[in-house]
Amino acid sequence: MKMEKELSPHIERLREVLHRTGLSRSTLYLRIANGEFPKPMSLGGRSVGWLASDVTQWIESLKGDKNDH
Repeated sequence: MKMEKELSPHIERLREVLHRTGLSRSTLYLRIANGEFPKPMSLGGRSVGWLASDVTQWIESLKGDKNDH
């Protein structure tokens, strides 16, 4: 059971992504449109989600940008 959980990617819904990033919904979608944030994947119907690893990578990239300045 534990091995199965490790192999399946964690998908975050909009509310969790907004909480983790501190972005507003409009800013998040603006950044997606500008290619500055990973695009969501369709989960069926009108539901979308993001791979947690993609969101984490985006957050880590901001830390890198901060260290460059």
